Amino acid sequence: MTTIQDNPAVRPMAADPKVWALLLAATLTIMSNATITPALPGLEASFADTPNAGLLTRLLVTAPSLLVAIAAPFVGMASDRFGRRPLLLAGIVLYAISGTLGAVLPSLEGILASRLVLGLAVALIMTTQSALVGDYFAGPMRGRFMGWQMGATNLGGFVFIALAGWLAGISPRLPFLIYALGFAYLPFLWRALPEPDRSRVEATGGGAEGNADWPRLVAIISVMSALTLTIFYIIPTQIPFYLVSIGHPEPAASAQAMALLTITGGISAISFATVRGRLGIGLTPALGYLIIAGGFFVLHSGETLAMVRIGALLIGLGLGYVMPTFVVSALNAAPERRRGAVTGTVTTALFLGQFLSPLVVQPLVELYGYSTTFLIAAILLLPMAGLIAWLLRPGRA
Repeated sequence: MTTIQDNPAVRPMAADPKVWALLLAATLTIMSNATITPALPGLEASFADTPNAGLLTRLLVTAPSLLVAIAAPFVGMASDRFGRRPLLLAGIVLYAISGTLGAVLPSLEGILASRLVLGLAVALIMTTQSALVGDYFAGPMRGRFMGWQMGATNLGGFVFIALAGWLAGISPRLPFLIYALGFAYLPFLWRALPEPDRSRVEATGGGAEGNADWPRLVAIISVMSALTLTIFYIIPTQIPFYLVSIGHPEPAASAQAMALLTITGGISAISFATVRGRLGIGLTPALGYLIIAGGFFVLHSGETLAMVRIGALLIGLGLGYVMPTFVVSALNAAPERRRGAVTGTVTTALFLGQFLSPLVVQPLVELYGYSTTFLIAAILLLPMAGLIAWLLRPGRA
């Protein structure tokens, strides 16, 4: 297999259709959960007679994460054995079908079931797409692409969430139709993504490829991924209801907060490779954690729409320096033949954190209120900054 980095002078990243196909596939994962965030208060009101409607409505955001967490390791192992491309394309078809069902299903329980099926589709897409990144790229190019990928997903999320906020103002069911975009992506991905030739182990950069200590490193990265997403998903699952509590029930208010988060995350992620080149692979995510902690402290400090916007901006900015690190570090550490399994493991951790977030955070909100919950999140992020800097320190990562 010829990888993009084999002859960058002939085919730079931006000129290769595989790059754009992988970026488009990645944008589907950002839609999987957060797209319906602006519709949550409207959905809760629509199903007010359903028992536990408040919790079930919040679980609509994170329910796909449960199936991703369960299925991703098996998808990763299957992709190592049977190939990435067929699983990715099947996942996109399932994604478009299950995602749009929420627009027409008559019960909250039915919508929740469709979101679980959506999670299986996301497991197929995200695990195989991440493994393809490892197959197509190596060394610094891999880190550069991951920055591009998060930039693309966040900028795409900005558009999708803004659109969802507008649609939710018309009807809380309409944002589900955005998932039909998967059908539009399918023909291009079919043509642009060949099945990699993994019959030989490619020579790669990054220093940690095939590291004998890779299982322990991947395990620690996975735990940190889960904790990070548990904290981060306070924003899409709780902010719409927090805004209602401070006098801003309009869907556009939560859509604006999510849009700010995604746009700043996209901008910082695009600069991820440059910042990492200056600060190093450990200090870059450490800086990101400190910025996210600052964002949650801002949310704690004032109950106004302006403070929500500033907090969301900072959290998105920091996340752009944290998230690319997880997959890049795991891919750099693992041997080529285990890339599918490793990306499946990290994907499981990321989505398990998303699923657990409302289950962990909602009791805190009920006991202590939103402001104290935001402060707890900020405090928890501080030691994580030190841990990631130590784990990925020079000479170890």
